Amino acid sequence: MKIKIAELDIIFLSYDEPNAEKNWADLKNKVPWAKRVHGILGSDAAHKECARISDTDRFITVDGDNTIKQEFLDQVLDFDTHANLEKSVISWCGQNIINGLMYGNGGLKCWPKQYVLDMKTHENADPDNTNAQVDFCWDAQYIQQNSCFSLTHNNYTPKQAWRAGFREGVKLSLNRGERIAHSEFLKGHPKNLNMLYIWTMVGSDVKNGDWAIYGAREGLEMTMLSDWDYVNVRDFTHLDEIWANRDELPEDILHNEIWNIGTNLINQLQLPIATQPLSEEQSIFFKTVNKNYGRVINKSVIDND
Repeated sequence: MKIKIAELDIIFLSYDEPNAEKNWADLKNKVPWAKRVHGILGSDAAHKECARISDTDRFITVDGDNTIKQEFLDQVLDFDTHANLEKSVISWCGQNIINGLMYGNGGLKCWPKQYVLDMKTHENADPDNTNAQVDFCWDAQYIQQNSCFSLTHNNYTPKQAWRAGFREGVKLSLNRGERIAHSEFLKGHPKNLNMLYIWTMVGSDVKNGDWAIYGAREGLEMTMLSDWDYVNVRDFTHLDEIWANRDELPEDILHNEIWNIGTNLINQLQLPIATQPLSEEQSIFFKTVNKNYGRVINKSVIDND
């Protein structure tokens, strides 16, 4: 069973990203047949609209803060003829320009249309299904790819960078969508913990990188050290209320907040980070030498160069 990317609908999924129009223009230049879904509140509803406008049985989503690499269009996926892909989401890595991490967050996804129309996730999830309320990856059957075909530009404004960090600070601290006991926190998934540490420490060398660090620390703190309902991480309106015009925060106050939250995380969770994030020079060095974790690859998948 072969899936040719160039034969699928490719859908640009944007909400309120400040760089969405720029990224949409870039995608249309590379993929003239691309379609767009914009401004729909709720991840479940937005993805269902993508499925509704797709004319192919599977479709690709490109997030509003993403730009794709041209070579993605040349890819061919080759699966065993007996493979059942009806509920399988194929996920590629996306590279985050804030801290250099390369994993599923922000990456390109290939969705089965009927599965998306039938799924119940995020705002549409069953109240008893905690896994599906926060993210797709704990409910759908993901086929992960090591290849990276997109860049995530999530630092265009302070708010965008903060929200990106905050959401990952929440989700990476959970165990399959559920809060972990303090005593068990450092025994969590090692890859997720390491990515979480990087979000809380790296990025001072890029525009608004400190805001992403602030967001990651705050998301982790609110999830693990307060009674805040972390399921609200899915609700962008709720995140707007938390944000509350923080772009007016003076730089020295921002740095004090980062330091204070870091101190609290270290003292209460024994987090192996520093109160002060890496400097610009240190962040550049880290991103130069850091080797991103590999993902579990489906061995029946081939890249067509």
